[in-house]
Amino acid sequence: MTRAVVFAYHNVGVRCLKTLLAYRVQVALVVTHADNPNEQIWFDSVAATAVDYGIPVIAPENPNAPEELRRIRELAPDFLFSFYYRQLLTPELLAIAPCGALNMHGSLLPKYRGRVPINWAIIHGETETGATLHYMEAKPDAGDIVAQTAVPILPDDTAREVFDKVTVAAEMTLHQVLPALIAGNAPRSAQNPRQGSYFSGRKPEDGRIDWSGSAVGVHNLVRAVAPPYPGAFTTVAGQPARVLRTRVMVANAIRIPEPFLELVGARLVARCAGGGALHVLALELAGELVTPATLIERLGPGPWRLGA
Repeated sequence: MTRAVVFAYHNVGVRCLKTLLAYRVQVALVVTHADNPNEQIWFDSVAATAVDYGIPVIAPENPNAPEELRRIRELAPDFLFSFYYRQLLTPELLAIAPCGALNMHGSLLPKYRGRVPINWAIIHGETETGATLHYMEAKPDAGDIVAQTAVPILPDDTAREVFDKVTVAAEMTLHQVLPALIAGNAPRSAQNPRQGSYFSGRKPEDGRIDWSGSAVGVHNLVRAVAPPYPGAFTTVAGQPARVLRTRVMVANAIRIPEPFLELVGARLVARCAGGGALHVLALELAGELVTPATLIERLGPGPWRLGA
């Protein structure tokens, strides 16, 4: 029987762990993360899934510590798998598994190597992304590709909606190639780093809207960081606000001197200095969702200045 140690977190971790179990892979240990109390936990629990299947589970601060290396060596796994696990694994740890150490990444490698690839893909206006299973090496997301599955990014998809698609793509990718991995004849192809890109992590403050850009660019940011992520923030007439949902109305390149928000009929419309207009479908002012009527009550008749 094939034996594995699995490093996993998030929905992709849950679905890929269940895929291994469906193929009768003996999962000797699950290594996951303790949930951060400062993070909104909207996703499924790998730890709870492991407990449900009677699999030992740990959440060490450092998976590369000597005691963890000893523990994993004693388990003698054929494979190591990493499914949305957030820490890098050292070459010493990766070398423990004779059949290889593989990671599931949320992009079509070599594009969008690194952190939060789904959010970055939306910010850059990509029309597709996907999931890639690849061998791990010292450099992150750079190892040989085994298989990948693409999914579309529709113009109004939020990061959560795309993440749900990528979760299914990750499960499909592993499901399709796992028999060949177990048999030892899975395909693998080297990545061309010149065709790829690398991106670092994002912080909540990176969600500040730059109204000097285009309506399309602002829309991409809004949907890339929409809840359950921290959201895109700005000011409306000097008041702190979050723009939670938008739709592009006009995508031209005609610049205007200053961005502003106005009421057009029953719709809130944001005019971007870099060109174009957005229908603002959900707006939060000082922590509360507002309608056009309540916005007028609070700030007086528009138009209202956007940003600093």
